[in-house]
Amino acid sequence: MPSGKKVRTSLLRVDGYNEYATMSAWENLLAGKTEETRLRFPVRGLIHDSWERCISGGTDEQRHEAPLSNSKDDIEHLTRNSGELLAAARRSFAVVGSLLDGTGAMMVLADEDGVLIDVIGDKRTIHNGMDIHLGIGGKWTEDVVGTNGIGTALWAGEPVFVHAAEHFCAGIKSWTCAGAPIRDPFDGKIIGVVDLSGHPDIFRPHNTALVAAAAREIEKALAEHQNEQRTRLLEAFIAEAPSYRRTDGLIIVDHLGRAIYCSKVPPPGVDVFSDPAAGRGRRLLPASGPRNIAELTAALPDRLRACHVSPLTLEGEFRGAALVFPASAKSGAVPAPRRPRWPSREAADLIVGQSDAMLSAIDIACRVAQSSEVTSLLIEGETGVGKELFARLVHLGSRRSENAPFIALNCGAITRELFGSELFGHVAGAFTGASRDGKAGAFELANGGVLCLDEIGEMPLDIQPFLLRVLEERVVHRLGDNRGRPVDVRLIASTNRDLKQEVAAGRFRRDLYYRISTVVVSVPPLREREGDIPLLLDHFNRKIAKRTGAQPLEFSADTFDMLLAYSWPGNVRELKNLVERLHVLAGGERICVADLPREIAAAPERTQSASVGVPAGNFSIEKPCNSPGSEERALRAALEVEHGNLSRVAVRLGISRPTLYRKLDQYGIRRSFT
Repeated sequence: MPSGKKVRTSLLRVDGYNEYATMSAWENLLAGKTEETRLRFPVRGLIHDSWERCISGGTDEQRHEAPLSNSKDDIEHLTRNSGELLAAARRSFAVVGSLLDGTGAMMVLADEDGVLIDVIGDKRTIHNGMDIHLGIGGKWTEDVVGTNGIGTALWAGEPVFVHAAEHFCAGIKSWTCAGAPIRDPFDGKIIGVVDLSGHPDIFRPHNTALVAAAAREIEKALAEHQNEQRTRLLEAFIAEAPSYRRTDGLIIVDHLGRAIYCSKVPPPGVDVFSDPAAGRGRRLLPASGPRNIAELTAALPDRLRACHVSPLTLEGEFRGAALVFPASAKSGAVPAPRRPRWPSREAADLIVGQSDAMLSAIDIACRVAQSSEVTSLLIEGETGVGKELFARLVHLGSRRSENAPFIALNCGAITRELFGSELFGHVAGAFTGASRDGKAGAFELANGGVLCLDEIGEMPLDIQPFLLRVLEERVVHRLGDNRGRPVDVRLIASTNRDLKQEVAAGRFRRDLYYRISTVVVSVPPLREREGDIPLLLDHFNRKIAKRTGAQPLEFSADTFDMLLAYSWPGNVRELKNLVERLHVLAGGERICVADLPREIAAAPERTQSASVGVPAGNFSIEKPCNSPGSEERALRAALEVEHGNLSRVAVRLGISRPTLYRKLDQYGIRRSFT
């Protein structure tokens, strides 16, 4: 018998766990012998408290399995509602799943309701787990299946392990499990549990640490995803709400109806930072349902009704909303059109243009430049519109612009063989012809600053996955090197192609397109920039004259009208080249129609010419006036025809802008246009 006692002792104690004492405690507690249980058969406080909750809640101690909902519709509903959690766990589960094969252990992921949504691990154990419904669709909360790693972790809010007889329900006592709650990084709410389960022989004290580490990895992935979503919503707001003013109040909510961003104070009495009903992280809108402004507005609390509501979409799907509270005292007032807030004088001098289309594009670029949230930008536009100037504007306006590098790389000018080396760099001997000392790529050279990838649509398809990886991980690997090098780079991509069509044709990766296009600046062609041609003519004319030491050119009225009517297929670049050509080849300082290239002189007039067909001579004030009021009438007529554009008015009247300002002041004409 001594040998039998020895065997029994070794079987009953495993790493501090005593099966006989645990079973006796369970039986005594079910028999109502609470005090005797505490004294004679002590168990861990966590387990004892859970058992008492199960008894008081009426949990069936003889239960052998969890309730299971495994219909196709139920599974689709679970997957849809837990998409964010499943995506966050995908990487960790993919790594751990292969390691668990043959170990007798399985890892499961449960949602906030204790329902299993994913299962990985040893195939035999997964099969055995279905005997107790430890599979997708099984519900493992304490109230229905008693003490267990999933339900008890949900209740306790901390990592727990439940070993064999410590389970409350008799049919589950042949299992061991360790669970750790997963918290939403946004507000700390428990949104799920990761659990390691198997038969008792897999029990190890460090199982709890393992699932806790897995939970932290999932939370980290969630945080990264949420930060990306928050950034993309802010970028979507920047792109879709040009009328927002910095003095306005703003709340941005995500697709779950939670306030992810708050700025300024909305209507009196509502402090979005301290009001528990409206603070950041609070749910302001229903998690599902609203898909238009009317429904969103109707779903708002009464205190937030005095706002403009704009839905925010990502990749065509509703992902949030912007609530703008105008600073105007009149609650229903529509904010005035936004003008760019130039980050510096140097930036303001970089781009010439006053048309609404151009100012709208400049405003977006300025806001992106001054935002630390936006790390990538796509600039679209025809050849010659000045996309590179917008990239420079973002660099100049960035908080990192002082001493920060600006590296430009033309994707259309690099051979396919050298693309990876130019972009990512290489180590010595990485390929034939590689630099003997190795070479830093564009990402490393731009570290701390801006990398501009011009004509990104020309990038080879096989290079695009590597670019996407660098953008997501912020780590670059030189060719031939296993060592990663962290980089902090703001990416500006530009293209004259329609990348959506390139994606549809399979020539550009969809995931890369969405990564770089969360904020898009569309630079308008010159033919759509109403009123900017006179400004650009004057700008290039004076700039070239100063550079060459010559006098600025003068344009006859007919020549000027012809330049306004031309469609400029080469855009600003074509106009600049024309002015340079005229400075070199024109016979004098006054430019006539005969000096213009044939393609401009022979071009048909546009149907909506800026001159609207009125002869320039009708507005001349260069000669002394013969009748009182004729000069003022000429001013007012020119203003009306040129829609208030003072640059064009000055050119049409043949006077300088300072003279025009003086004349306007002289006659008391308000300068309501620029």
